[in-house]
Amino acid sequence: MASRGILSYGAYLPYRRLDRSEIRPVAGTGGGRGQRTVASYDEDATTMAVAAARTALAAAPDGVAPRSLWFATVSPPYLDKTNATAVHAALRLDPAAPAFDVNGAVRSAVGALDAGLGSAGPALVVAGEVRTGRPGSPDEAAGGDGASALLVGSSEDGELLAEVIGRASATDEFVDRWRTPGEIASKLWEERFGEGRYVELGAQAWGDALKAAGLVVDQVDRVLVATSHARAAATLGTRLGLGDRLAPGLDATVGFTGAAHPGLLLADALDAARPGEVIALVVLADGADVVLLRTTDALASRRPTPSVADQVAAGAPVAYGTFLAWRGVLPVEPPRRPEPARPSAAAAGRSRDWKFGFVGSEAADGTVHLPPSPLDDRRRPMADATGTIVTYTVDRLAYSPSPPVVFAVVDFDGGGRLPVELTDVDVEDVAIGGRVEMTFRRLFTADGIHNYFWKARPVRTAGASTTGGS
Repeated sequence: MASRGILSYGAYLPYRRLDRSEIRPVAGTGGGRGQRTVASYDEDATTMAVAAARTALAAAPDGVAPRSLWFATVSPPYLDKTNATAVHAALRLDPAAPAFDVNGAVRSAVGALDAGLGSAGPALVVAGEVRTGRPGSPDEAAGGDGASALLVGSSEDGELLAEVIGRASATDEFVDRWRTPGEIASKLWEERFGEGRYVELGAQAWGDALKAAGLVVDQVDRVLVATSHARAAATLGTRLGLGDRLAPGLDATVGFTGAAHPGLLLADALDAARPGEVIALVVLADGADVVLLRTTDALASRRPTPSVADQVAAGAPVAYGTFLAWRGVLPVEPPRRPEPARPSAAAAGRSRDWKFGFVGSEAADGTVHLPPSPLDDRRRPMADATGTIVTYTVDRLAYSPSPPVVFAVVDFDGGGRLPVELTDVDVEDVAIGGRVEMTFRRLFTADGIHNYFWKARPVRTAGASTTGGS
């Protein structure tokens, strides 16, 4: 029988970081040591999921394409509308490949992975998350923003990087963490109660998963625990005798990224794993789920770039006040310009490949047109293109959720010129001759409709960091 597992993977961490020590002087409480990742004003669960998925698909085996898409998040940009379709459009997947949301709770990410592993053909399982809480709360400091993507399938679809060798779940109804629709912050029950339930359920799922794989604990090389309940994770590790097999996680540098966290921890582990390692992914969220995987020889030659560690090292700081403004917790005075009108659904439908996929056109003589010209027969995908800034302007009057707006005229490698907004950049760092790449972002939101399109951001050396603030 064909084995099933991971064909490729990807992760995305936003560029900005909040130093937790900045919280207490403003909020009067909260904060702590380390930093957390912060999604920019133009990022949400959908845009970050696109970024992680692009990394995963770039590292996929040749000729392997998803036949379904599963998107998990606790912070969906839309309700009563499928968010996964925007991810599907941005990735330019086959229209015959369905796209589904699996939203509402952290455990939904495990449900999406189970659905993907059980699908016919390769499945792309993505998760994106924007985590927040009340100013000064533990959730605000401990949370983090990010996304992960796993392309899963069988060994008949392509060479696996990691094979699933055992799975188990334990479910019970109890109240630990909850949030009603419309609220930005979750509420928590007494910590000791959740700890007891998670440890009991985690131990049950752990034993069942080892039995299904025919393993004992000494044969597991590393254990990843994804949960917002740090105390339960530590207690479970002690009860199971995991010792140094329990991976330290990303709490100090990233924070807990909700539904994206299981895939993010797995991506970080696969970045460093050796062939033949057994990795256990444990998710404690409204129950317990355990997935055991064994890495293969293909892992050494098909790791994606950038790695999770490179992205952790490449961030730049954001001020706490700016973070609160981006989250909508601290309303600030907007530019005195009319807010944008609601995006046209009809216009978006007519230009779908351009708007979501960033596809231009190429004339018979090789000239690249951006936006695409109706006179050209050939389409020219440009989402992966890099370019050079030939001129730019800083506009402090145009409407923006986070002014000023920086527009640049970019000449793309291989042809094509386009005026485009820059993101993830400080004004003083913009320069003619700077190198940029494209990223899927949200331009604005009007009447509840998110206007997604592409922006340019600086090409940065992996592992580099900057000291500029925002």
